[in-house]
Amino acid sequence: MLCPGRFQTGFALLRRIEPIVVMEQLGSTLFETALQMVVRDRCANATYPDVSRDDSQQKAITNFYMNYNLITKLTPIIPALLLARLSDRGWRRAPVVAPLTGYLLSRLFLLLVVLLRLPLEVMFGATAVYGLSGGFSAYWAGVMTLASLDSTPTDRSKVMMIVELLYGIAGLVGSLVSGHLFQLYTPNLAQGTILLIVSTVLHLLCLIQSIVLLQVKQVHKREPDESSHLLSRASSSSLAVEAPAAVNVVNVVLLFAAAILYDFAVGGAAEILTAFVLKAPLSWSATQVGYGNAAGFGIFLTSFLGVILFRRWASDATLILIGMMSFAVGIYWMSFATATWIFYLARSLTLFALIPMPTIRSLLSQQVPLSLYGTILTCLQVALIFAGLAYIPAFTKIYQGTLDWFPGFVFTLSSAFSVLAMIPISITGCRSAQRRQYERIQGD
Repeated sequence: MLCPGRFQTGFALLRRIEPIVVMEQLGSTLFETALQMVVRDRCANATYPDVSRDDSQQKAITNFYMNYNLITKLTPIIPALLLARLSDRGWRRAPVVAPLTGYLLSRLFLLLVVLLRLPLEVMFGATAVYGLSGGFSAYWAGVMTLASLDSTPTDRSKVMMIVELLYGIAGLVGSLVSGHLFQLYTPNLAQGTILLIVSTVLHLLCLIQSIVLLQVKQVHKREPDESSHLLSRASSSSLAVEAPAAVNVVNVVLLFAAAILYDFAVGGAAEILTAFVLKAPLSWSATQVGYGNAAGFGIFLTSFLGVILFRRWASDATLILIGMMSFAVGIYWMSFATATWIFYLARSLTLFALIPMPTIRSLLSQQVPLSLYGTILTCLQVALIFAGLAYIPAFTKIYQGTLDWFPGFVFTLSSAFSVLAMIPISITGCRSAQRRQYERIQGD
C-alpha cells in the first residue's frame, strides 16, 4: 500500500531542478563517450602530408573537435542572452526548457549518423542547433538561478555546491557504464546505437519533466542575501544583510577575470585531453575512455567534500585558491602521462579543481540585486564562451605543433594559466580583509 506522505514527498522532489540535472548529465556523459569513439573510428584512416599515421589521426580528431567546440561556443551567445532576459522577466523555465530541446535534437543527430552512416560533418549542424537553443550557457545559468531562488541566502553557496555535486555524481555513474554500453551491439545495430538510444530517452524524459512538472518559486519581494562583503568568512556566525541595491562593479570585474583565466586553463586542457588519451602510448578503448571520464567526474565529489572540510576555517578566497592550486599541480603532471597509472595519478592531484567556479558563481550572485541573478550568471557564461573562442584554436594548434617533441606541453601551459588566475582572487582577498578590519575599527 502506498503511503500518501511518501508519494507527496516523491512528487515534490520531481518538481525540483535536481532530478533534471541528474538525468540530463547521465544522458550527456553517454553521448560524449559515444561521440568520442565515433570520431576516433571515422578518423582512423586520415592522412596528412609528411605526418605519421598516428599523428594524422590526432590532427583529424583535434581538428574535428576544434570546429565542433567553436560552433558549440559561438552559436549560443545571443540565444543565451535572450533567454536570460526572459528568465528575469518571470519566464524562469525558458533557460532550461529551450536548451534541453537542443540537447535532445543533437543526440538524435548522432544516432542518425551511426545508424545511417552519415558523414561526421553532420554533427557540426547538430551542435549549431544545440547552440541556437541556448546551449550549456543558458541551461546552466537557468539551473543555478532556480537553485538560488529555491534556497535561503545563508544556504545559497551550499545549495549551488550540492547541484554541482549531483551533476558530478551523475557524470561519474554515466561515464562508468558508457564504455560498456558502447560495446553492446547486434548484427542489425552498430556499436554505440544502444548507448545513444539510452542517451536520447534520458533527454526526452528531462524535457517532459521540465515542461510538465518543474516548479518555479515565485519571488514577490526582495529577499535578504548574504553579507555584501565579497569574500566573507564562511561560518555560522556571519550576518546576513539585504541584497545590494546596485551592482558592485569592482568585485564583479575581479571575479570575472579570475573565472575567465581559470576557464582558459581548464577548458584548454580538457579540449586536448579527449584526443590525448586515444593516441599511443595510452591508446584507450571505449571502456577505458569511460573510466577516464569517470575519474574526471569524481572530482565533483572530492571538491564538494573539500568545501565542507575547508569552509570551517578558510575564507572563500582561500577555498578558490586551494582549488586553483590543486588543478595547476595535477594538470602539470598530466604533461608527463605516458602510462594509464600516471594519468590517474595526475587526475588525483586535481581533487579540488572544481571548487573555484561554483564559489565564484555564488559570490557573483551576492554582488547584484535579486532581479539580475539570471543576467549576471548568463553574462559569466557568455564571457566564458568568448574565452573558449580563444583557447580552443590556440590549444589545438599548439598541441598539433608539439606532437613530435612534447605532446604534453599544452598541459604545462594550462598549469601556468591556472596560476595566473590566482592573482585577482588574491587581490580580492586582501581587499576584503582590509575592509573587514576597517569595519571592526569603526565598530569599536
